[in-house]
Amino acid sequence: MKYEFDKLIDRKEHHSAKWNEMGNKFGTNDLIPMWIADMDFKTAPEIIEAMKEKLEHGVFGYVNRTDEYYKTACNWLKKRHGWDVSTENITYSPGVVPALSIIIQEFTKPGDKIIIQSPVYYPFFNVIEENNREIVLNPLKETERGYYEMDYEDLISKIDDAKFLILCNPHNPVGRVWKKQELKKLGKICFARGVKVISDEIHSDLIFKENKHVPFASLGKEFEENTITCFAPTKTFNIAGLYSSFIVFPNSKDKDIFEEALGRIDLKRNNPFSLVATMAAYEKGEPWLDELLVYLEENIDYMIEYIKENIPKIKVRKPEGTYLVWLDFRDYAFSKDELGRKMIEEAKIAFDDGLWFGNEGEGFQRINVACPRVMIEDVLKRLETVFK
Repeated sequence: MKYEFDKLIDRKEHHSAKWNEMGNKFGTNDLIPMWIADMDFKTAPEIIEAMKEKLEHGVFGYVNRTDEYYKTACNWLKKRHGWDVSTENITYSPGVVPALSIIIQEFTKPGDKIIIQSPVYYPFFNVIEENNREIVLNPLKETERGYYEMDYEDLISKIDDAKFLILCNPHNPVGRVWKKQELKKLGKICFARGVKVISDEIHSDLIFKENKHVPFASLGKEFEENTITCFAPTKTFNIAGLYSSFIVFPNSKDKDIFEEALGRIDLKRNNPFSLVATMAAYEKGEPWLDELLVYLEENIDYMIEYIKENIPKIKVRKPEGTYLVWLDFRDYAFSKDELGRKMIEEAKIAFDDGLWFGNEGEGFQRINVACPRVMIEDVLKRLETVFK
């Protein structure tokens, strides 16, 4: 490989939330951190070089986004996902979760119902509740052990009076890359009842062989007109701390409302490094990403094989996308809190507990495999010691 993913990098002395906030979250920092969804790899050298040039320039005043900034994002969507997007419909956001919160504030009112498909990324719960909107759960349906599908019948029974559905595409934590026919069926149900879709597609570039990401809004004019889509280079290129994402709106009116809201809280500009990093990522980062996907898939395959041979009571299904794997401990029949306690006190591992993703996550743990292989090996030995 041209790029080095096996190298261990010490992050403890560099203000890493993943490594240094475990005491607040888990009660101790004496754990191997496999929780927060960022990577333990250096980002693409081309991105680092662009940031070095900005650093050496030495002037860090307010920055201006040119048309080229948005063109790089549009070109990436076209090349990587086959979706033609106009620069006129794209705007900046400091992050996807802040964008979700602002969209909810600006396009709904207190008490409005918003649908999410649990088990799902837990900030979805937070942005709805903290903005005084009502959560409507449309849980995914487990059709085979560890394989999830959307429950359309349940959705139809609950969709009336809802304002939005937040779609996780690809899905975090279960790793589904939704197929075109699944998305079309979902879209038709939403259109028929006047429910708009916010599609969180932050993991859209992290797709494994034999799977293809389909942007929800790319499926036709009616899909595009009914959808707000959230993208970012941050998960893809491990630059989450730079706070850069972009939102695709169906029309200029909705985009203007969002931009005015950002302006009211003065969050309308990139910082100098996020601007050049985003452009470098989309213009020059593809070779790094292609190698990263190979390494991540090898990590996952190694882990699945090890568990199958040594801890078969833990069930795991290979994700179709993301660098997150949904580990199933239900065969152990632990009580609600016992599984998490064993992870922290005995295995000394920090996972995202399945319960964080909703009640449907009970008995699961989510592992982040975007790290050097030696960390995966360490985790697996710890799991084997405790659970074999």
